[in-house]
Amino acid sequence: MRSQAVPTHRSVGDVTSAVLAIGRSDFPKVLIDTLRRQADVGHCMVFALSRAGAASCLLDAGNIPIGADLGAAYAGQFHETDPNRDALFEGEGGAPIMLPHFAPRMYGARYRKIFFQDSGIVDKCATAVWAGDTCFYVNFYRIAAQGRFSAAQRERLGTIAPAIAASVARHFQQQPTSDLATLFATRKPLAGLTAREQEVCRRILAGFSSEAISQELGISLHSTLTYRKRAYARLGISSQSELFAIVLRLLTHSLN
Repeated sequence: MRSQAVPTHRSVGDVTSAVLAIGRSDFPKVLIDTLRRQADVGHCMVFALSRAGAASCLLDAGNIPIGADLGAAYAGQFHETDPNRDALFEGEGGAPIMLPHFAPRMYGARYRKIFFQDSGIVDKCATAVWAGDTCFYVNFYRIAAQGRFSAAQRERLGTIAPAIAASVARHFQQQPTSDLATLFATRKPLAGLTAREQEVCRRILAGFSSEAISQELGISLHSTLTYRKRAYARLGISSQSELFAIVLRLLTHSLN
């Protein structure tokens, strides 16, 4: 079964908080909180897979008590029999992808027992993105007490998958450009903004109101609005959503 392309539209929603947490120690908590708000995800696990066949569990956060054990088991051997493996490697070098919908019959009996029956997992969605030689495989789970993902929740996960996958990959790569200020300072078109325009735009992404930006930067409201207008004009945009889309595009394109 081939992987499914992610939707082309973008939505800021609450995923900006996960992007802004890249490189911070609280990134796992911000990520799972974001996923819960967006699609009532119960648990998230992130694996790194290499072309050479190695696997490791990078993140285990949420409501599955034996999550750490599952992560170790998957990295140890079960990644080799993951039914999504072919789809993961077919997506090598491309944009973030959504993996096929979960169906128990996709998995072998031992895999089903350990990862679903023993853990209480009843549903999962997954996305992945390649960064150089590493595939960052991001899994979203729901347990029996939550029930399966609804169609609307699956659709929402598909919408935010590019932002989530790019954020996870950038966080665990720990490259200099993972810092948002560095991204603004070094990557076009953001680097074409003046220093003050960059300061205003970074705070817009963080959800600051124009009044709050004025207070934090010690400038008048009129100046804040002027810097925002000039920045948007230079970037050819007219909204926070479009500004976020630029940041997301730069994060994704700089992975490989």
